[in-house]
Amino acid sequence: MTRRKPPGTGFESWIDRQIREAQERGEFDDLPSAGKPLPGAGTALEEDWWIKRKVREEEGTAGLPPSLVLRKRAETAKARALAATTDAEARAIIEEMNAEILDALRKPLSGPPLTLMPFDVDELLRERKGSSRGQ
Repeated sequence: MTRRKPPGTGFESWIDRQIREAQERGEFDDLPSAGKPLPGAGTALEEDWWIKRKVREEEGTAGLPPSLVLRKRAETAKARALAATTDAEARAIIEEMNAEILDALRKPLSGPPLTLMPFDVDELLRERKGSSRGQ
C-alpha cells in the first residue's frame, strides 16, 4: 500500500522516490511485455477499445450484462459454425443461436442496447464453404 506523502515534500519528488525505491527492490523486474513496445502504440483507437479489450481478456461472461453475454455467445456460435464439419452441423448451431437472438429482441435484455440481428444461415454456409476452399 502507498504511504502518505510526508509534509513538506513535493509531490513529484515523493513519487519519483517511490518509483526509484520500487525499482531498487526489483518490483518492476519480469513484468509481462518488459522491453517490448506497447501494443497498439501509434494506431487510432476505437471509441470503446478498453471495454472490448477487457472482454477479450476476460474470455468469460462473469459479471457482464445479459446483452453483452449474448453478443459473446453469438460470436462463439459463428466461429463454431464456420469450423463445423458438415453443413447440417453449422446450420443447427446458427439456428439455435438465431432462436436466442430473436427471443432477446422480443424480450429486451438488460445492459447496452442489443444491436445483434439473427444470422443469415445461407450466407454463413457460403462463407464457410469459401473459407474451407482456401485451406
